[in-house]
Amino acid sequence: MSVKNIRLELARDHDFPNGSAEHGYIMKAPLTPEGHIDAEAWRHARESCTVTRFWQGEPDETGHLRHTRGGNWAFHYDVKGDPDDDETGFKFESHVFKEGEYVSIREHDGDLRTFRVVSVR
Repeated sequence: MSVKNIRLELARDHDFPNGSAEHGYIMKAPLTPEGHIDAEAWRHARESCTVTRFWQGEPDETGHLRHTRGGNWAFHYDVKGDPDDDETGFKFESHVFKEGEYVSIREHDGDLRTFRVVSVR
């Protein structure tokens, strides 16, 4: 099992009509051969499964990929005492993380944004 380094960049939306390479996430997660997040492998490597949110004009945020009781995947930032700091991946349990695919994340502010998978290494 190896943890993959997955770069997600903001896809086109109303704020960024051309998308943006300056806004996104670097996620580390184990993937199945088909490109899905491997929940069993994650259980054994959860400390290595990190996420960094990079957003132009804001400091980077670093946290961990977590699997919630409801079966969803979320990014948990290590902000002590803040229960609302998670960002939830929309249907991450069924999405494929391969270059050129798209995934959506519900961010801190509640907005659902779409990101393009630009690399998996």
